[in-house]
Amino acid sequence: MARLNTFFLPPEQWPAAIGDDVVLSGPEARHMGTILRTETAQTVRLFDGQGRDGLFTVRAIARNRADLVAVELAEHREPEGGLTLAIGWGKSKRRDYLLEKTVELQGRGILFWQAVRSQGALPDDPKSTWTEKFVQAAKQCGAVRLPSLDTVSGGVDGLVSLAGKFDRRYLAWEAETATTSLSPDMLSKGDTLVVIGPEGGFDAMEADKLLKAGFVPVTLGPSILRWETAAVYCLSLAMFGAQDQS
Repeated sequence: MARLNTFFLPPEQWPAAIGDDVVLSGPEARHMGTILRTETAQTVRLFDGQGRDGLFTVRAIARNRADLVAVELAEHREPEGGLTLAIGWGKSKRRDYLLEKTVELQGRGILFWQAVRSQGALPDDPKSTWTEKFVQAAKQCGAVRLPSLDTVSGGVDGLVSLAGKFDRRYLAWEAETATTSLSPDMLSKGDTLVVIGPEGGFDAMEADKLLKAGFVPVTLGPSILRWETAAVYCLSLAMFGAQDQS
């Protein structure tokens, strides 16, 4: 069977049972009708980003609206644990790349935090365009669950205040004192948080506070990595570790 075209339906609109009708509107409906030229009676895949997906038949379609009926529904169990990345904020065109790879590599979430060496001011709340990058990546790779996404106020102190929510906490640090290499096994169990600095690296005060809060310093190898490369490296290790455990 050929791969079906996939579209995002917000969780609050998800049908309760097979046979229920749903309405797709806005950009997703325009993409379905105008770009992909979907016709009535065709079957498409919808997902809600929270672990549910299903097959739907198109009943009617216009430029900004599509009426569908659910013909097959599935709910996927939430994975136990996973990797959340806390990334020092920076103005970077490479952020979109990171958001896409977080979905493709099955990351649990992203936290952006304001570091001393951050370039620009961190927004108070995640932007809708960031979530849209998640959605587009999920449609491409077939994911059913979107990572969590949030901004942390209060700089490193705000980050430390969240540390207790995680089973394991690591500081990805380029300092010579970080001699333990991050490994898949270190990321394969429980809720894990890895902190990555901004483009200019950590301030000494930030690193000191994280170490005192129980973050374990780890190295990502001999090269000094750009922040998005460091993030993808961690995500890849975590995905490999999860597959090894299954």
